[in-house]
Amino acid sequence: MPAWVLWMIAAAGLAAGEIFTLGFFLGPIALAAVLAAIVAALGGGAAFQFAAFIVGALASLAIVRPIVQRHIRTPAQLRTGTAALVGARAVVLERVDGDGGRVRIGGEVWSARAYDEVQVIEPGARVEVLEIRGATALVSE
Repeated sequence: MPAWVLWMIAAAGLAAGEIFTLGFFLGPIALAAVLAAIVAALGGGAAFQFAAFIVGALASLAIVRPIVQRHIRTPAQLRTGTAALVGARAVVLERVDGDGGRVRIGGEVWSARAYDEVQVIEPGARVEVLEIRGATALVSE
């Protein structure tokens, strides 16, 4: 079996492992294995393949991993759309229970339901938005 195929199998295994770990440690190493596969496909010897793998792994861990981790941990103030509303405070306009109601979130009126279906929240109460489902805010006191 050609060396580049072995490197691609290793890259696929590392990428699959990344899916289960979610620490973005195996992903950069998988990229290094792809680089080594390219070197092997171009006719580089085993020493060049391992050198490409080691340099690629160190570079991707040093450069790519910090960038990805910054994007994974996006601060709340940078969230957009309905994701930006989660955690926001709201005022109950119409009684909110498990069946429905209305709240004002940042100047907009939203349909709402109590996150805990047995909870009843009366008008004027301040609540927190725990989740957005479609056009309905799930709230709790």
